[in-house]
Amino acid sequence: MVQIATPTGAVRTVAPDFLLADAVSGETISLADVRGTEATLVMFICNHCPYVQAVIDRVVRDCRELEPLGVRAVAIMPNDVAAYPDDAPELMKRFAQQHKFPFPYLHDESQTIARAYGAVCTPDFFGFDQGLRLAYRGRVDAAGLKAPETGIRRELFEAMAAIARGKGAPSEQFPSIGCSIKWRGAH
Repeated sequence: MVQIATPTGAVRTVAPDFLLADAVSGETISLADVRGTEATLVMFICNHCPYVQAVIDRVVRDCRELEPLGVRAVAIMPNDVAAYPDDAPELMKRFAQQHKFPFPYLHDESQTIARAYGAVCTPDFFGFDQGLRLAYRGRVDAAGLKAPETGIRRELFEAMAAIARGKGAPSEQFPSIGCSIKWRGAH
């Protein structure tokens, strides 16, 4: 397992549009379909990554708590499923149901959306403001693979709540850490 850290985001970059299949519902979903009234969270995750597995329940909790603030979220799975069958769409559906995702879980089969966003690892979080301009590129919290200690700062939640309230994201943002995206042909 190679640990990758996300680069700092190009703040103010506009979110690339997408049209991808939801592994749970089978519907085709666009950015407009998941756009929040105040802010939008686009995250790149997968089923098999231990970093995703360590944070997924906190991500689900944060997304549920952000929804009343006008923040909507979407998860996108970018990995090559031929090389990593644990990330196949039928298993994505199971993973989403197991963790009770309150957001769509989309399959980026061509990997063009992950490339358009500049995603490098799972998990990788992109927080956009009301105008779909990048305001946050960071981590869930400082716990990483460990269980979070009591009182740990909820960095992703705090950043997205501030963006939704029109206060902007914190100036200090820490990179997310995870497994590299499994690009097709890179094995």
